[in-house]
Amino acid sequence: MRVVPVPCLSDNYAYLVAEEGRREAVVVDPSEAEPVLVALAREGLELVAILNTHHHYDHVGGNEALQSRFGGLPVYGHTSDLAQGRIPAQTVGVEDGGSFEVAGMTFRALHVPGHTLGAVAYVVNDAVFTGDTMFVAGCGRLFEGTPEMMYASLCQKLGRLPGETRVYCGHEYTVSNLRFAAFAEPENEAVKRALLMAQDKRSRGEPTVPGTMAEEHRINPFLRVEAQDVRAKFGGTSGAETLGKVRAAKDGFR
Repeated sequence: MRVVPVPCLSDNYAYLVAEEGRREAVVVDPSEAEPVLVALAREGLELVAILNTHHHYDHVGGNEALQSRFGGLPVYGHTSDLAQGRIPAQTVGVEDGGSFEVAGMTFRALHVPGHTLGAVAYVVNDAVFTGDTMFVAGCGRLFEGTPEMMYASLCQKLGRLPGETRVYCGHEYTVSNLRFAAFAEPENEAVKRALLMAQDKRSRGEPTVPGTMAEEHRINPFLRVEAQDVRAKFGGTSGAETLGKVRAAKDGFR
């Protein structure tokens, strides 16, 4: 399986996903159409579907132009967003655990509310597309959900995927996330190493995606809310309560 990160806007990623040896591809979270069209031409791929992780404009802004360009593409998102008309041009609603086939690949949807109520992650082969629910070394702001929702989505759902799962997230936030992770756990050597590697990649203009789920368990403070050092620093009597406190600290971190 091929995954091609497509930088969009100032720090977003869309992703082209295609089976090896096939021309058909899907795009995950096209915030704008033009970079996706350029990448399709460069890679020799033909777009057959759009997968959206949530309704925010910086993930769906290219939907209508791409759907029009390619003749009525199916557009996937959560059923709640379809019912409310929050994703432009959406045609298909997915539910938690539901599977669908497109471009010769089988995708499994995970409902992961927290950032938004209709947030979805898509699992295919050894990869997961997490949108703004899980970043490399971070998670999204709680715009619509609660700490309890995000804890369940991160720690009890995404975090239980196999360690080798490649994590493709919606933004290039890795360096700033790791700076906060170093604040959260100053003695965490894995965080120190990851920060140096991420800074080196960015200095060369390279993306820091994908991460792996195993590495996230070592460096992501939002997955580490049960760790003694994190609980001691931020407080809380449960994983969800600690996650809320960590998220509040990250919101104000500079």
